Amino acid sequence: QPLKGGMNPTSNFFALPISTRDGQFVARYSEKGLAELNFPNAKAFVAPKRSEGGPIPSKIRKWHRLTETALKNILAGRKPNNLPPLDLAGTEFQKSVWNALRKISTSKTKSYGEIARAIGRPKAVRAVGGACGANPVPVLVPCHRVLAANKKLGGFSGGLEWKRSLLKREGIVLRAASARGIGNG
Repeated sequence: QPLKGGMNPTSNFFALPISTRDGQFVARYSEKGLAELNFPNAKAFVAPKRSEGGPIPSKIRKWHRLTETALKNILAGRKPNNLPPLDLAGTEFQKSVWNALRKISTSKTKSYGEIARAIGRPKAVRAVGGACGANPVPVLVPCHRVLAANKKLGGFSGGLEWKRSLLKREGIVLRAASARGIGNG
């Protein structure tokens, strides 16, 4: 299913932790779905305060269970199975890139150029890299599966060690790794 909507700045957000062997991720939900997923110890992450106290709505608890299961499956190199609804804020171009990323199967990769062609914008290779870097739900929207030309690593918003680790868990062998590339998906 394609990504829908965007975040409404007046929405209530719920930030919930997901403990893994790799550390504690933080999932952030709007009333419409998963809006962000932050890596353990994300430098830019500041835990949002819920705009109202009280219990967490049952639909968000359900979405969180789906998120947790999907994340743990991916971290183990397996398919995520079911994802919660996604409520990702971005431009139409970014959303088209993120939808294309969701079509990359576990243990497969694509280049930034292949994604640009898949969305009908073959000259927008650098913009695809920028959209990967702006992905608010890394790992679940698998920007780690996008490589620079010649199967080189490129960049990654969670850091290159995370990208290498996620790819390795999926059985993807890289050519001589290079920290240079476009994008930071």
